[in-house]
Amino acid sequence: MKRLIRIYKPFTRAGLLEMVTYRVNFLFFLLGEIMRCFVMFFVWKAVFDSSDSSTLYGFTYDNMVVYLFITFLCGYITYSDGSYAVGKEILDGSIAMRMIKPVDFDMCFLFQELGGKILQLLIVFAPITIGVETYRWIANGAFMMNVPMFFLFILSLLLAYGINFFFNVIYGFLAFYLKNLWGTGIIKNVIMDFLSGATVPLAFMGSFGKALGYLPFASLSYTPVMIYMGMYSPLEIIFYMSLQLVWLVVFIVSSKLVLSSAMKRLVVHGG
Repeated sequence: MKRLIRIYKPFTRAGLLEMVTYRVNFLFFLLGEIMRCFVMFFVWKAVFDSSDSSTLYGFTYDNMVVYLFITFLCGYITYSDGSYAVGKEILDGSIAMRMIKPVDFDMCFLFQELGGKILQLLIVFAPITIGVETYRWIANGAFMMNVPMFFLFILSLLLAYGINFFFNVIYGFLAFYLKNLWGTGIIKNVIMDFLSGATVPLAFMGSFGKALGYLPFASLSYTPVMIYMGMYSPLEIIFYMSLQLVWLVVFIVSSKLVLSSAMKRLVVHGG
C-alpha cells in the first residue's frame, strides 16, 4: 500500500492543482448542477402540491426534498470524467506517452481524479450534508441522522464512485474505435441519469424500477441515497451493497480486458 501511494501520489497532487488552477470552471460547473437541482425541486414541489395525497410511492414531500439534494450530492461526488480524459488523449495522441510509463493506466486517472475529489469534499459534501440535516431537523422536530447508517452511506458512496469511474474508463476506450465521444457522451449521461434514479426515483417505476435496481446504474446514486434516508431494511442494505461490490469487480476486470483489446486498434492522431 505504501508503495502504491508513493507511486501515484504525484498524480493526486496534479489533480488537486488542476482543480485549483481551473477553479472558475469548477465553480461554474458546480453552479450549473445546483441550478439543475433546484429546477427539479420546484418540479417535484408542483407535483406534490397538485396531488391529493401527502405520500407518493412511499415518499412524503420532505422525503423528496432530501432525496433530491442527496441525489445531487451523490451525483456530484461520484462524477467521473474518465471517459473524457481517455478519449481526449486518444484523439490528440498523448496516450502514447502514457502507455510507455511504468504505471497502471487506470490508476493514473483514478488517483488524478481523487486529487480533485479532496477539494470537492471540502467545498460541497460538508455544507450540503449539514444543510440537509438542518432541514430534516426543522421538518421533523428532531435530529434524524443515524450515525451507523451515515457510515454505510459513505461506504456505499465510495463503491458508487468506483463503479462510475471504471464504467467511464471503459466507455472512454471506445474512442479507440469511434475517435470522438462528445455526441455519444451526452446520450450516455442522459441515459445514466434516468437508469440511476437521479431523474425519477426508481420506486415510482413499479416493477420496471425494481428490475433497474439490479443494474449497475442504480448503484451510482439510488442505493446510497436510500441507505442515507433509512428506506432500506438491514437485509436490503446487505444485498444492494453486495451488488455494488460485484459490479465494481466486474467493471475493474472488464476495463483490463477492454484495454487489452483496444490497444490492438491504437492509431495515434497528432502527437
